[in-house]
Amino acid sequence: MVLASPAASQVVPGILGFLVVAAMALALFFLLRSMNKQLNKVAREPRWREEAKQAEQDQEQEQDFSHNETPQQG
Repeated sequence: MVLASPAASQVVPGILGFLVVAAMALALFFLLRSMNKQLNKVAREPRWREEAKQAEQDQEQEQDFSHNETPQQG
């Protein structure tokens, strides 16, 4: 009586297959962690774009302020 031996035509990965998959999963984990660290180092937006937005907001505030100072006729 044979308990757990596979048939001759059946292929099983065994422990070696498990170790290969586990090693690939571990490598993927460390690669993704490293990628996340590198992406966090990159600036979200360039400094010139932030300065341009600030200048645009300042101009809008000046225009709103100048429109509010005009005398209203009524």
